[in-house]
Amino acid sequence: MKFLLKFLPEDTRNIIELGMRITSSLDTPGERRAAIEYGIYMLKDGKVQVSEWAKFGSKLGILTGPH
Repeated sequence: MKFLLKFLPEDTRNIIELGMRITSSLDTPGERRAAIEYGIYMLKDGKVQVSEWAKFGSKLGILTGPH
């Protein structure tokens, strides 16, 4: 799939790479799917509330303590 990115505009390619890097830190496909689905949901209205950022951060494992 990486070779297909070369054919996309730079902005689109950078957004895809950012998303791939963010979700690659998650352990399971279920965690990745949940984070992506919530990210799409929270951006649906074009506005993101602080509480939504906090929930998204916890889904990405950013706001959780050591296991």
